[in-house]
Amino acid sequence: MRGNGMGNMQQMMKQAQKMQKKMMAEQEELNSQEFVGQAPDNMVSATFSGDKKLKDLKINPDAVDPDDVDMLQDLVLAAVNDGLQQIDSATEKTMGKYSKGIPGM
Repeated sequence: MRGNGMGNMQQMMKQAQKMQKKMMAEQEELNSQEFVGQAPDNMVSATFSGDKKLKDLKINPDAVDPDDVDMLQDLVLAAVNDGLQQIDSATEKTMGKYSKGIPGM
């Protein structure tokens, strides 16, 4: 009986290690992807890596109005927030399966 319990524990540990490796590989895959957030009318686009690093920011010259800097700021915020939302959605879709059933996740 006692030996069988140890075998089950070892099997559980192997499964946990295997799941952890798969989880890390999927996180790396997610981090290597690019996500492009867009402001309305594609006036501003913000490109992120999956680990939420801003890689590129493009501003359409038509969005630059010296008399309306607030609009440009709003467009940049919209593009950045759109990109971050895409990352969050992809992260939940990819990694959410690992946290189901885990208390506090």
